Amino acid sequence: MFDTFTAVLDWFGIVVFATTGALVASRKQMDVVGFVLLGTVTGVGGGTLRVTCVIVSAAVFGIAHMPASRYRLLLWCDAVGMAIFAVTGAEKALLAGADAVVAIAMGVVTGTFGGIVRDVLGGESPVILRREIYATAALAGATLFVALSALGLAREAGLASGFALATAIRFAALRWNWSLPRYRSRPGRTPEEIERPRSGR
Repeated sequence: MFDTFTAVLDWFGIVVFATTGALVASRKQMDVVGFVLLGTVTGVGGGTLRVTCVIVSAAVFGIAHMPASRYRLLLWCDAVGMAIFAVTGAEKALLAGADAVVAIAMGVVTGTFGGIVRDVLGGESPVILRREIYATAALAGATLFVALSALGLAREAGLASGFALATAIRFAALRWNWSLPRYRSRPGRTPEEIERPRSGR
């Protein structure tokens, strides 16, 4: 059974992810149904369907015009939601009997899937496919939580530590535009270059 701390963390993650979905709807100038749809599928992608998603999305419909930059707010809220679901997803996998590698993988999937669905339905480029660090932050948070759990650290401390690491990495990536190295196109080998080693045998 989940304790109160985990339940609160899970609920907070749903609220934050539902908010990001509704913010995408505001950027696309959708009606209230669009707000509820994107808010709900984003919250569902990260956790379990709850009426909370509908309430939060409808509330954002009325206040989405207030932030100076809705896209910037979306990214910061998304970072928090991603970090929460990365560690709670890993925890649920461990409690279900999964080994460490599977638990970490489930943490990454749970932490990023809601954002992917939100961006695809909202007509945005999925944040996980952009240059900036995103899935790596979820991976780091889930890995730290699983490692601390294996060392016998209290669940609350492990969850908080994994959440803090994932959030810090994502926040830093947003603040300083961190990104992983990109593939650089290089000219391929000519047929002559490919055949040359064979001719030298």
